[in-house]
Amino acid sequence: MLALLLKIRETIARWWSDFTLQTRLMAAATLVVSLLMSGLTFWAVNTIQQDARLNDTRFGRDLGLLLAANVAPLVSESNRTELARFSHSFYGSTSSVRYMIYADEDGEIFFGIPYSESEVQNSLTIRRRIQLPENYAENANEPMVRQHITPDGEVTDVFVPLNHDGRYLGVMAIGINPNPTVVASSHLTRDVTIAVFISIWVMVILGAVFNALIITKPIKELLLGVKNIAAGNFRQRVDLPVRGELGELILNFNEMAERLESYDEQNIDELTAEKAKLETLVSTIADGAVLLDTDMNVILTNPTAQRIFGWESPEEIIGKNVLYHLTDAVKVELTRPLYQLASGNASDELKDGAEYRITIPEPINRTVRILLNTVFDQYRENIRGIAITVQDITREVELNEAKSQFISNVSHELRTPLFNIKSFIETLHEYGEDLTEVEKREFLETANRETDRLTRLVNDVLDLSKLESHRRYNLEPVEITQPIEQTLRTHRLNAKDKGIELLQEVQPDLPSVLGNYDLLLQVFSNLVGNGLKFTQSGGSVIIRAYVLEAESGHHLQPTHVRIEVADTGIGIDPEDQQAIFDRFFRVENRVHTLEGTGLGLSIVRNIIEKHHSQVHLVSEVGVGTTFWFDLAIYKEGGSGFDELPIAEAIASAKSTSTSS
Repeated sequence: MLALLLKIRETIARWWSDFTLQTRLMAAATLVVSLLMSGLTFWAVNTIQQDARLNDTRFGRDLGLLLAANVAPLVSESNRTELARFSHSFYGSTSSVRYMIYADEDGEIFFGIPYSESEVQNSLTIRRRIQLPENYAENANEPMVRQHITPDGEVTDVFVPLNHDGRYLGVMAIGINPNPTVVASSHLTRDVTIAVFISIWVMVILGAVFNALIITKPIKELLLGVKNIAAGNFRQRVDLPVRGELGELILNFNEMAERLESYDEQNIDELTAEKAKLETLVSTIADGAVLLDTDMNVILTNPTAQRIFGWESPEEIIGKNVLYHLTDAVKVELTRPLYQLASGNASDELKDGAEYRITIPEPINRTVRILLNTVFDQYRENIRGIAITVQDITREVELNEAKSQFISNVSHELRTPLFNIKSFIETLHEYGEDLTEVEKREFLETANRETDRLTRLVNDVLDLSKLESHRRYNLEPVEITQPIEQTLRTHRLNAKDKGIELLQEVQPDLPSVLGNYDLLLQVFSNLVGNGLKFTQSGGSVIIRAYVLEAESGHHLQPTHVRIEVADTGIGIDPEDQQAIFDRFFRVENRVHTLEGTGLGLSIVRNIIEKHHSQVHLVSEVGVGTTFWFDLAIYKEGGSGFDELPIAEAIASAKSTSTSS
């Protein structure tokens, strides 16, 4: 036996001499650390046990006082049945109570759980009395606590006096089980500490042996593999014929590398898919979008931005400085704020989002609204880029200008008759007694005319507003001769007074057209009224209506009726013919001073457009003017028109407008 021990000692000494200084230092440090940690662990276990014992004591005292307060009235009333029921209910609902015993003033036990059960009474021979200290009844104010050891652990005994209405009734004893979690935790900690202490030394010894013999090379290979994996080379593999735990480590390393490679490929696919989604989303945005990095290079753009800035393709701009590819007007406005945002020196207002309205003359003259927003990282600390949003507001600006012009024109047109009415009425009010009856009548007639003029203006504005809205009108079969004849009857007296001949040339048996009677009547009234206004005495105004024959060679049935309103008036200059249908445009501004609202032809154009057609004119100064348009023939069982014949009719009408 002694020889064996000497041999083991020599072997250990030989191995120890083969260990390097680093290994010896590691062994010594391991010994010191393991002893220190073990001592700390045992100290912690003892502290935990003391705290647990103290907590059990406090818990037992509080629980005993609580139970005593509840059962004292029952004991005072000698209500043993309710006492037993309450005690059984409480005992069965908690696992912390080991037993419950009730004794009278002399210590004689009259009830207990589980001692009152029949099987316990039959199997145990106990003295059914609690041995209490002398004079306990006289000093029974506070619970008495003690512990005793059982095979199942330490039990806390709590003796609580039962007092009710100042009278001592006896004592209640309960046993509190130790906290199983704390007991198990302390035992587990102690066992784990011992196991860890032993394992550490076993591992140190085995590690030193393996390190001295066969581990150094595989560890170096694994270290090299880990470095390659950390560098992003997920194709790295370690191929060494090593068995055991180190072999499993190498195998797991290779599996980890394969999974990382697979995850890397999967992430690339997902990132590619997300990028495709983002590009698709950006490309479908109605506004222009440009994303820049902090060096002003373009990262992402969409077709809308390319169209607005005149960029032919994304490849032309991606990765390049955006300032070199913007028009001068945009560059002047954006250079400074872009550099301020990129450098992080921008003001708070600029960081929150800056807005610029710029007119771009090239490639198309348009007005745009440009919004600048800073792109931060996920922690909103560092600037990652700048997002530029470009909105084409050309139409909005035009509409605002048109609205402003419309309001200005309406205000101007309303001001004149109102001023005239006010002036004449004030004159009548202040100097009515000094005026003759003829002058008074002239003033009243003038005020009446201005009132009629104001009424016509308001009615025309309301009619035009109605027509320019999205209201839908019902188109029905209309006998075109009826609104023509009604218009002629309405204006015949006016034409007679002015010495103008009012005629009609309507083709017999005209088919019904698809239209709105009231709107068509307003068209005829406006066109005939304009003809009478601008035609001198001795002239004529003619309304023509005939079926527009289909072009030869197409073998098509007639689809439209053409309406013409011609006069022999003063005519319209070619330079005015383009603007004649604009609101508040009046030819008399250039050639004469006849009164009018300037809305009649604009109303005519809107009404004819509601009938899916267009109004045209042919005019020569000093010769006369002809307005004409086409209306679709009503067809039984159909809509009465289709788009292709209308387009062909309009094209044909334009080509023959001179001959009309």
